[in-house]
Amino acid sequence: MWLLKSSVLGVALTLATTTPAAGTSAAEPTASYACQAGTKFGRQTFSLRQGVVATAPATVRSKERFTIAVDLKPGSLPGEVKGFKLKEVRELSLRIPIPANTSFVSARLTGGSGLGSTPTLDRTGGVLIIRVGGPIPGGAEYQLPSLSVRLKAGARGRVVETRLQGSSFDNPGLNLRATIKWKFVSIKSPVACYPSPNPPLTTTRIR
Repeated sequence: MWLLKSSVLGVALTLATTTPAAGTSAAEPTASYACQAGTKFGRQTFSLRQGVVATAPATVRSKERFTIAVDLKPGSLPGEVKGFKLKEVRELSLRIPIPANTSFVSARLTGGSGLGSTPTLDRTGGVLIIRVGGPIPGGAEYQLPSLSVRLKAGARGRVVETRLQGSSFDNPGLNLRATIKWKFVSIKSPVACYPSPNPPLTTTRIR
C-alpha cells in the first residue's frame, strides 16, 4: 500500500550495485556506515554487510512525477562478534531523506523476509523511516524490504540526489538494539550508525 503524504561492534556496510536499465542512474559502490554500540563493557563495534541497488531516471522535467527505487538485497547477521554471541537484533530503523529539490508524493515497501515481524514505513518531516521490530536471530539470513518513493521534480536546472540519512553517532541514519551473550549473561546494547562517507545513491537532473 502506498504511504500517502505521511507516512552492530568500525563497520563497513557495503552497498553493491548492478548496471541499471537504459534511462536510469544507479548507485556506485561503495558506501559505509560507522557504528557504535554501548555496552557495560564500554563502546564496541561490529560489522554488517548489506547490498542495495538504487535506481532513478537520469533526467526529468520540472514538475514531472518520477520514482526512486531502493532495492535492499539479502544479507546475514554475524553469529559472533569479538567473542560475544549475537543472539538477536530488534528495533531496527533505517532512515532515507526525501531528496532536496523534490516534493513528496507517496512511498511504499515491498518484499522482505526473515525479519521476525512485518516492516513498516513512516514519514517524519523530510525523512522516510523503515522500521523492523524483529527479532532477527544472530547468524540468520534476512532481506529488508524494497522502498519505492514517488516524487515531483522541482525547478529546472536543479539536481536530485538520493542519499542515506545520518552524519554522526548523535545524528544516526541506522539504529537497532542488539542482544549479545557473554557467558551466562545477556546484554541488550543500543547501536547507532551513520554513513561515512555518504555518496549519492542516485542522481537525477531536472530539465
